[in-house]
Amino acid sequence: MTESTQTAGYQRWSLLTFLHWRVDAESIQRLLPSNLEVDTFDGSAWLGVIPFSMERVRPWWAPPVPWISWFLETNVRTYVRTRDGKSGVWFFSLDANQPVAVEIATRFWNLPYKHATMDLQVSSNADSTQKRLDYSGRRHKHPDLSWSISASIDSAHATAAAAGTLEEFLVERYTLFCEDRREQLYSGQVHHTPYQLCPIKRISCTQTLTTPVIPELDQHRPPDHAAVSLGVDVRVSPLRRLTL
Repeated sequence: MTESTQTAGYQRWSLLTFLHWRVDAESIQRLLPSNLEVDTFDGSAWLGVIPFSMERVRPWWAPPVPWISWFLETNVRTYVRTRDGKSGVWFFSLDANQPVAVEIATRFWNLPYKHATMDLQVSSNADSTQKRLDYSGRRHKHPDLSWSISASIDSAHATAAAAGTLEEFLVERYTLFCEDRREQLYSGQVHHTPYQLCPIKRISCTQTLTTPVIPELDQHRPPDHAAVSLGVDVRVSPLRRLTL
């Protein structure tokens, strides 16, 4: 196989904060395509809000482009599986502050990207081991959808999620599913080393991004699980049409 058939592009995901809430599985199932089933842990579905920095985004055949290849992103996602047991991620929304990236990802990757105003501030102690990450954002066409997230971490003692844990279930996901306008299902693969997760000293979050998905989820409710990673380098494979 040539590089173009194996790889669609490369990127780096940096300064990721994974926030997850335990939610009713049936409430999520009603929002999914008929050929996907909600994936559960401890009997619950999980709804995630994940802000991070996208860096050096590029197709396999070209270098990164200033301005276009660096932007902020915040995803709202849940976890699903196909009828034959393949598990992955289903995105309810992906906010980004780069309009060109929003257009490309919506058109060519069948993903529900939205344009938003976003900010990420990073502060550190003298030796950069203790960090504070402050994310904020507001969707352009729906300004009632906004978020303010702060995480203080110890970046000197990061470890991978243990096998079989909720943490591994939530963060170690390498397949996405999406639908085109004709409701044809596709899958895509990403490839990266396991996340190294930093101990969290403090977390705070106010957000309304989950309101379109689970209206009853309180915007001030603390997440039921939180994790932070400094980042990974990612190789992205092309989308593949699924026949189920």
